[in-house]
Formats: sequence, C-alpha cells, structure tokens
Amino acid sequence: MEYRSLGRTGLRVSELCLGSMQFGWTADEDTAFQILTAAVDAGINFIDTADIYSRWAKGNPGGVSEQIIGDWLKKTGIPRSDLVIATKVRGSMGPGVNDEGLSRVHIMKAVDDSLRRLQTDYIDLYQSHWFDENTPIEETLSTLGDLIHMGKVRYIGCSNIPAWRLMESLWVAEHYNLPRYESLQPHYHLLKRAEFESGLSDICRGYNLGVMPYSPLAGGFLTGKYRRGETDTGSQRNVSKYFNDRSWNLLDIMDTVAKNHDKSVSQVALGWLLSQPVVTCPIIGPRTIDQLTDNLGAVGLRLQPEEIQILDQATVWQAADN
Repeated sequence: MEYRSLGRTGLRVSELCLGSMQFGWTADEDTAFQILTAAVDAGINFIDTADIYSRWAKGNPGGVSEQIIGDWLKKTGIPRSDLVIATKVRGSMGPGVNDEGLSRVHIMKAVDDSLRRLQTDYIDLYQSHWFDENTPIEETLSTLGDLIHMGKVRYIGCSNIPAWRLMESLWVAEHYNLPRYESLQPHYHLLKRAEFESGLSDICRGYNLGVMPYSPLAGGFLTGKYRRGETDTGSQRNVSKYFNDRSWNLLDIMDTVAKNHDKSVSQVALGWLLSQPVVTCPIIGPRTIDQLTDNLGAVGLRLQPEEIQILDQATVWQAADN
C-alpha cells in the first residue's frame, strides 16, 4: 500500500483511511474489532473517528466509536506508534450549556474525554468537526495550540468548513503566530463536487493541506447497488436524491470503466478520488469484512486521464450547484 504525507505534517498515512462512524451503530463491537484488525493487516495505518459517533443512534450516548477503538488497541497490543489516529470535536456531548462548540472550555474537556476513551495519551490529528460561528477562530486555534504544547495533540485539522472560514483561519494563524489547520475533511465524491472544487480545493492545493474526503461512495449509491428502474429501499435513505437520469448515466459509465480495470463500481469511485492530486486519502466506512475487502481493492488504482475526463464530464457542475 502507498503511504502519503498528510499535508505539511510529519505524518505518513495509508492511501485509504478507515472511518469508524459505523462502529457501535451499524457494526457491533465484535465486527468493528474484525474490521480494524483486517484493515491494519492490509496496511491501513490511519483511523478516523469523532467524539459524537454515533450519538444519533438509539441507545448510543456518543463516544462509543472512540471507546471501541481504545478497547481494540488495548486488546490487540498493537504499538500506538504504528497508527495515526484522528478524532474530532464540536458536537454536543451532553445537555450542558458548554457541552458543544469550539470554545476553549468545551475543547479542553472534550480532548481529555477522547483521550480516555481512546486509551491513549496523544491524538495525532485533532479536528474541528464543523465550524462554530459563535466562537472566534482565534480562541479555537489558541486552545488547540495549547493542546499541542501540552503534548495531547500532534496536529490539527478541520472538516465541514466553508472556504471563507478556512481562509480566515489560515490568515489568523499566520497573523497571531498560532498553529494552523493542516488538513481538511470535506464531503466530496463524484456526485458532490461543487462544494469542494469551487474554492476549498484551491486553498488546500495552495497551502498544502492534506485532504481526506468522507462519504466517498455517496452513502452507498456509488457502489452500484441501486439501479435504474429497480424498486429498492434506497428511497427511504438519503441516496434517493441521486435517483435521476444524470446519476444513472454515471453508473453506466462507471460500469464500463470498472470492466476495463477488472474492478467494482465502488473501487472506481475510490480510484477517481485517489487519482486527484489534491486528495491524500479517502475515508472508507465498511460495515462488514466483505465491504472492507471491496474497498481495499481500490488500493493502487489510478484511472487513465481519458477515464477521469469522461467521469468529470458526466458530473460537471455549475455555480448554482454549490
């Protein structure tokens, strides 16, 4: 497996990152342990989680994914230094007034809770989960800088942030001599390009930020499991928004590209991202070992320029799409 530098950081990460939102939600602890072990055995060294995963699920108080990863680390005895672990802060973790956001008081409590659940004494990449319009960016960055100085965090990143706020954060970091965000975790895939490509991509390229797209398979639509004219439960999920001629035509094209490479449709979707120079590593979220095996089939896949061109043309976006 290829390993890449994560932006300007000293971190070398696998070309696929293992996401863990599904742990303790759609994948129970035993399954999560199997997925984690199989992923590491295959060469994945980068694991992404968040403190709120998956608080929206019935009976899940949040922090469950972090706890599972921590328990797995303890059980397997895998050296901590062999892994790059990323987690996030921002979401609500309780009923208190200061139990969410990117304020100093919330971050200081949240990082210790995450460290306890992960059963580690440092976090490689600590990310703001989405931006907080109620907290000055100077307060957030100075707090994250203190965590770096304390040794609790090595590098910081962000996710779900508009281009103007990311640019503001980089300017503030430079102006006040504060640590800057070194990575971005955007929602980016073949059917959701405008948000990232209309501004964020240029910032990441120009400032050498690592880029880790999440939901690279569009919630399962880009696996090819949903097909034109077939009745499916997809209409009950977020993927139903892709049930249109443009998306069906894209799947037809992806079928052809997949056959050319002897790959699956989902592997082509991941390969398209892996072929983007600005992308460091897509974040996969397998719920089963079979899904992980399929995802791993994208390792090393680089599409030909003409294949990228036809996929880009099939998903071309207008300014109004952003």
